[in-house]
Amino acid sequence: MIVRMWMSQDVATIGPDTPIIDAASLMARKGIRRLPVVDLRSKPSLVGMVSATDIIRAFPNDVNPFAVDVEDTNATPVTAAEIMIRHVPTTTPETPIEEAAALMRDEKVGVLPVLRDERLVGLITESDVFRAFVGLLTSPQGGVRITFDMSQGEDVFGMIAQVALKRGVRVVSLLSSEQDNRPVCVVRLMGAGVDKLLDDLWGSGHLVLNVLRFPESK
Repeated sequence: MIVRMWMSQDVATIGPDTPIIDAASLMARKGIRRLPVVDLRSKPSLVGMVSATDIIRAFPNDVNPFAVDVEDTNATPVTAAEIMIRHVPTTTPETPIEEAAALMRDEKVGVLPVLRDERLVGLITESDVFRAFVGLLTSPQGGVRITFDMSQGEDVFGMIAQVALKRGVRVVSLLSSEQDNRPVCVVRLMGAGVDKLLDDLWGSGHLVLNVLRFPESK
């Protein structure tokens, strides 16, 4: 899975000269908490990011910038350029989703602007990453999800494909990961031969760590 498959493409933006009260109004109308700041003077280029928290901090404590009517804005910075975060981690549409997730974790951010040839083409958020991984791990009704220990460097796909073909089981998805420096595999399966496949796994010396069965819908 790559970023392009999960990012939002309809992205609201503001310019560096946008008054922050206008930025707050746009956030309130769109129901969003972050706005990329784009400079259109030469070519569209990302120059920063403004969050709802940035805007709140810029106003006096007794003023809510997201209220319908804001009376006293004289003490606030005038434009987005004065409060925006200039160092903004970014990603690309073709970046693997797990790399984008790792960048969010390392940079301690909840959103990444997505750039293609330095042009803003989307945003991907923590919620988008969660949706991607939920979709990857959710098992179909009637399916079984098996987590088992695998050997370092093992061709686990070839092994599962062979035993699944033997037992007449359909492989829905397969992923490998590490848990406490131990390689593990999570495979989703469908078919009546799953129990025999489990016996094959145990017989091959693989430690089965977890089996989740999902009942058929009524």
